[in-house]
Amino acid sequence: MAKKKYKFNPDTLSYESVGLSWKAKATKILTYFSSSLALAIVITLIFVNFYDTPRSKRLMRENKRLLTQYELLSKDLDKVASVLSELQQRDDNIYRVIFEAEPIPSTVRNAGFGGANKYSELEDMDNAELVIATAHKLDVISKQAYIQSKSYDEVLELALNKEKMLASLPAIMPITNTDLKRTSSGWGYRVHPIYKVRKMHWGQDFTAPVGTPIYATGDGKIIDVSGSKRNKVGLGLNIKIDHGYGYETVYGHLNEFNVKRGQQVKRGDIIGYVGNTGGSTAPHLHYEVHKDGKKVNPTYYMFKDLTPQEYDKMIAISSNIGQSLD
Repeated sequence: MAKKKYKFNPDTLSYESVGLSWKAKATKILTYFSSSLALAIVITLIFVNFYDTPRSKRLMRENKRLLTQYELLSKDLDKVASVLSELQQRDDNIYRVIFEAEPIPSTVRNAGFGGANKYSELEDMDNAELVIATAHKLDVISKQAYIQSKSYDEVLELALNKEKMLASLPAIMPITNTDLKRTSSGWGYRVHPIYKVRKMHWGQDFTAPVGTPIYATGDGKIIDVSGSKRNKVGLGLNIKIDHGYGYETVYGHLNEFNVKRGQQVKRGDIIGYVGNTGGSTAPHLHYEVHKDGKKVNPTYYMFKDLTPQEYDKMIAISSNIGQSLD
């Protein structure tokens, strides 16, 4: 029970009970409240700074779990990147080689990873270095995986067209030559029959009587039928076939044509007949193979007609002849 205060009244010569005014009461209450609030704030600050609350402990545990998950994710991404790198190597060095397609340049596979800092919003986070590195790995792998998926789409299309491509390759000899006796001067430097100097022979010669059938060595389109019997230089009457996929074949010194420009032909179709036109010193067929605009050794492509032993024999015969026929 609160003690009452008394004050002596000289007029009445007695003690009278003294009560506080409402202002005094309000001031007293406010003082008590302020003191209590200040003490509570101090205690709270001490507790917060020196003691972990259940909520802060829970957040700390969650943060540790997230950090561990980021570390595991980063390691998993490294494994994925290793597998993706192996797929890229196989794609460039096996699949595309099989289908004679150009490998994808590294500038394309790694494009779009530089430039402005897209991770600036992550720099203020705790463990920002790990978070940014993981996000960057994920972006790189995502872009490389997309490029690889597009590459496999292209390889799949090449595979579906493989049968057509194989039929288009100039893979047989252009005349019947089962005993290889018609094999004459091959690819390389030879003595020119007219000028009597060493000169590069850009093809393969086959000796044969005038009128011997000449066959298309692969499916394709006749793109050139030209020349004249009167002109005694060059390839004389000649035919050029575009086989697609970068391949073209040339047949020179013909006596007669059996096709016309723009005509589609199949491997084995008779396109003309052996002659002795142009700069030729004897009846024969001069045969060339072009790949991507460059002349290449025709014997590399005669794999459908010859066994390995016959192939070696033909190479030996064509190499031992020191003079060409054109």
